[in-house]
Amino acid sequence: MARRPTPPGTPEATGLAHVADLVRTAIPPLHPAGLPFVAAPLAVAVVGVRRKWIRRTGLLAAAACAAFFRHPHRVPPNRPGVVVSPSDGEVALVDTAVPPAELGLGDTPLPRVSIFLSVLDVHVQRVPVSGAVTEIVYKKGEFRSADLPEASDANERNTMVLETEAGQRLAVVQIAGLLARRIICEAKVGDKLTIGDTYGLIRFGSRVDTYFPAGTKLLVYPGQRTIGGETVLAELDS
Repeated sequence: MARRPTPPGTPEATGLAHVADLVRTAIPPLHPAGLPFVAAPLAVAVVGVRRKWIRRTGLLAAAACAAFFRHPHRVPPNRPGVVVSPSDGEVALVDTAVPPAELGLGDTPLPRVSIFLSVLDVHVQRVPVSGAVTEIVYKKGEFRSADLPEASDANERNTMVLETEAGQRLAVVQIAGLLARRIICEAKVGDKLTIGDTYGLIRFGSRVDTYFPAGTKLLVYPGQRTIGGETVLAELDS
């Protein structure tokens, strides 16, 4: 006899819904850019289903790619004037530096926080502060290890400039790393973005630099771990 569907509102249905919610909470969704990287090894596992080592290799590769392209939900703080981390990772530098030359922002060093992302970190980038996109510049470059200081100037990069309602300008730089070969930026000039929203992704090891207006109070230190969209990097000068 066929099993009847569980009616909504029954204890069993409520329990299944609770389990489904727990699974959705424990397993973050996949960024769309990762779908081909997960689908390919899964296809290999299906084709090689009769060969244990092929099946296992395909499944492990698919799981690794799904973990790399995970896109967890984040809740940014609602305090006015704060700048959140654009990415997960480890703070590599807290200093002052001249912004990328291609932006034409001048030669005056500005406060900077540089975050290194290992292959184990979440690799989506999030908007550090609400504002309008005034400029996006892509520059070809090398693929040196992203944890080296010179990577900020030498490596392939994509820079987005944001302007807040108060007229403060910040630059966020996606920097390719030793293994990275693709920078994705979904934002466009003229877009109005909200703090914490996802706007891009770098594949397989990278670095993200944030340049702040002069007078910004930086609140992090080298070696600190950051959570993209949630960790407060700085407070803007009011």
